[in-house]
Amino acid sequence: MRRADRARSLPAMDFRLELVQVPVSDVDRAKDFYTEKAGFHVDHDHDVGGGIRFVQLTPPGSPASIAIGTGLSTMAPGSVEGLQLVVTDIEAAHDELAARGTDVSDIQDMPWGSFVFFADPDGNRWAVQQITPRTAAGA
Repeated sequence: MRRADRARSLPAMDFRLELVQVPVSDVDRAKDFYTEKAGFHVDHDHDVGGGIRFVQLTPPGSPASIAIGTGLSTMAPGSVEGLQLVVTDIEAAHDELAARGTDVSDIQDMPWGSFVFFADPDGNRWAVQQITPRTAAGA
């Protein structure tokens, strides 16, 4: 059986995005920011030797996490843009981030949702979105 034919006969495989590398220059400073200012949970913080430190952080309620550390990536610190969190209440999210001391933007309303924006100390940029409910005509 050819590979393409075999692939068509297999059940669909789930490919879940669950971990995204975020390059930082100072792991401890970034870890403090993500836990104290953004409210993420620390899942792992391991020095595995050979100059590699792996820190996994997860936003509250999220199945996906970020990884920061040393020896993990060749990306330049602060080079990630377009990371996006989704919330059910953008005003509450804005207020929580601001109360934690995060430099968060004002709420911006757009046809596809309401947003606030923030960046980590290295400049990796995040959007927080409350999705606008879809209508039957726009679905």
